Amino acid sequence: MKRWPWAICLLLLLLSGCATVPGTTTGTVAGRSVEFALEGEGAPVVVFENGLGATLDWWAKVWPDTVAESRALAYNRAGHGRSDASMLLRDGAQVVEELRALLRARDLPPPYVLVGHSLGGLYMQLFARKYPADVAALVLVDSTHPDQVKGAGNPDHWPTWLKLVFRATTSDTAKQELAALDDTGAQVSSLPVDPAVPVWVLSALRAAGAPSALATDAERKRADISQLYPGSTQLWVDSGHGIPLEKPEAVVGAIREAVRAARVARDVRRAQ
Repeated sequence: MKRWPWAICLLLLLLSGCATVPGTTTGTVAGRSVEFALEGEGAPVVVFENGLGATLDWWAKVWPDTVAESRALAYNRAGHGRSDASMLLRDGAQVVEELRALLRARDLPPPYVLVGHSLGGLYMQLFARKYPADVAALVLVDSTHPDQVKGAGNPDHWPTWLKLVFRATTSDTAKQELAALDDTGAQVSSLPVDPAVPVWVLSALRAAGAPSALATDAERKRADISQLYPGSTQLWVDSGHGIPLEKPEAVVGAIREAVRAARVARDVRRAQ
């Protein structure tokens, strides 16, 4: 059986329960219970967004060093972990507005350092393009490309066994998020990039698996993400798709650079 990026991602998801983010709790936002962790001191606030079907525990190995650097929030989107499901459309526009509501409810002021893995990276791209004044920096961790499910990446082209694995191991919410992924990508592509927002792009060197049309397409799109953000810093990481679990130090390093760059920019503004 060939190895495929999505299959590796699903297996890592099943393994991610071995580490947890401490201090998780729930709060009510707009009448819905949301699970989150909030720790650390200082600005800017670092905000984590999970990948498809993943929970905040994907950041367990990144969390301790991040909260030693600044205040940080990790949470579970609607329908994941202990967060209540939602009947609303699970596209990027809705996810971004729900995240903004959570940030307001916890009195966490912008600008933020946004960190997103996989599909979470696509959501954070939308956040940064839609509300650039609220974003100090963007860290994309093997992020989904806005055109990820076009061409060979279309789920209709997945091998039968992979479709069966996905259907059997993911929640209804994750299936809804995947179904809305093309619309979310279009939302991202329809908005301009603000060159004032610094971007770090972490890309996996070992995510492709065996040669195939899907793997080739995924690698092309992985390399192209940095081209969407002129002036971005792209770092190729010796890891599979699950960089937060396999190479957390790479994520921590990018977050530290992003936080420090944000603080320098803040100090410059104050001095003017």
